[in-house]
Amino acid sequence: MGVEGAEASIDGYPIDPRFRSVRVVGIAGAEDYLMPTPEKRDRVRIRPTASPVMYQSWQDLLFLHWEWDGKEIQRTLPRGLYVDRYQGRCFLGIVPFKMRRVRPRSLPHVPGISDFLELNLRTYVHDANGLPGVWFYSLDANQRLAVAIARWFFSLPYHWATMQAEKNEDDATVSFSSSRGGDKSLLVRYRYRSKGLPQQAQPGSLEFFFLERYVLFAETRSGLRAGRVHHEPYNLCCVELLEWGELLLSLNGFTPPRRTPDHAVLSPGVDVSIYAMRSPGDALE
Repeated sequence: MGVEGAEASIDGYPIDPRFRSVRVVGIAGAEDYLMPTPEKRDRVRIRPTASPVMYQSWQDLLFLHWEWDGKEIQRTLPRGLYVDRYQGRCFLGIVPFKMRRVRPRSLPHVPGISDFLELNLRTYVHDANGLPGVWFYSLDANQRLAVAIARWFFSLPYHWATMQAEKNEDDATVSFSSSRGGDKSLLVRYRYRSKGLPQQAQPGSLEFFFLERYVLFAETRSGLRAGRVHHEPYNLCCVELLEWGELLLSLNGFTPPRRTPDHAVLSPGVDVSIYAMRSPGDALE
């Protein structure tokens, strides 16, 4: 892949410092995109004017991240999405957590249906206009109805899995396990507990880059779509990581790094409003 003129570069791609733009020249020709500005990163944190379509509570979230080669990530993304960077660095993340009180806007939550577990593999991206968000490679959940709804209405790559999570009341250790499709050979375990008092991520920090994400992207038959979420900023704690696994990376075509995560943090959770999928150009309305 060749490039056309610029003064600075990221992963070999030139950046025009006047416009924060990158121009890449490949087999399909030239492609321009804008990088996210601090103003756009702040704007996605504002509550959308539309009404939510769903409410959820995300609890006991463990965020594990590995620094990764940006070019490798870029090759896995659909057309129109570009790997986002923190000080030139790119990341893959694994997040196990509990989904609680999941319900459509007009209905109450239903015990046995509204509460389940999730495990996802993600990276951080932006579109051609610099809209920052999350790209999910896979999302495993142990609620078949939730998997079907998320695949149908949100075009997200959900998979059913057998999953368990327990929290020790004495030391608050969370034990989380997942086996995609109920296959015991695909078992992965996580054990973790918080350390210290929770606090919010500071703007400009790596934690802020990871967690202050309020847009998810999905590839549909009609093209790229974007969905907004809204919640209060995460409260974060340092985490003692007792057990973890890389299997989710393998299942999504990445070679496991065979090392402990480069970054780990825990959040007690947030209450979340979910909004309908729209074209990325309309996502900030």
